[in-house]
Amino acid sequence: MKPGETTGSVKDIEAKARTRMDKVLSDLQHAMSTIRTGRASIAILDGIRLDYYGTPTPLNQLATLHVPEPSMITVQPWDVSQLGAIEKTIRASDLGLNPTNDGKIVRVPIPPLTEERRKQLVKHLHSVTEDHRVALRNIRRDSNDALKKLLKDKAISEDEDRRAHDVIQKLTDEQIRKADQASKVKEKEILELH
Repeated sequence: MKPGETTGSVKDIEAKARTRMDKVLSDLQHAMSTIRTGRASIAILDGIRLDYYGTPTPLNQLATLHVPEPSMITVQPWDVSQLGAIEKTIRASDLGLNPTNDGKIVRVPIPPLTEERRKQLVKHLHSVTEDHRVALRNIRRDSNDALKKLLKDKAISEDEDRRAHDVIQKLTDEQIRKADQASKVKEKEILELH
């Protein structure tokens, strides 16, 4: 809530909290999709951006990405002059990939993950999940502050305030449980040997 902004009703606060928390979960799903597992997925390359005529541009806006087999991603740029830059950018990323190009297409073999790399990825996954848990708790705090303001302004009774705090807490617990569950599934995928 920004200073001077009206807080609205309890229902508005609850709805806004739910919407914001859903966005956090959606962002978590996206962030997790970019974490490598043993299988090839074009989502792995979502964080790759190239300087395309002075503009940092996502790779998927410069090329067609395809997974022809479980351990290979192909990148076919629309502008063939970008082949070298694409190969170099993927190699320079922290993904640990070693692409090659044959003059028409960049092939990105997905090597099997070592035990050490799996542990690093799980650690990174836990960090990403914790960041999103913190975001969910921050939304809870913002919502509770808005409720306290309604109570202070005598717009709601203490009973309504207590009920609304309970609703916000239940919502937060539910969303954190969903985040943890998604994280467990992803961790299992990372640790699974193919």
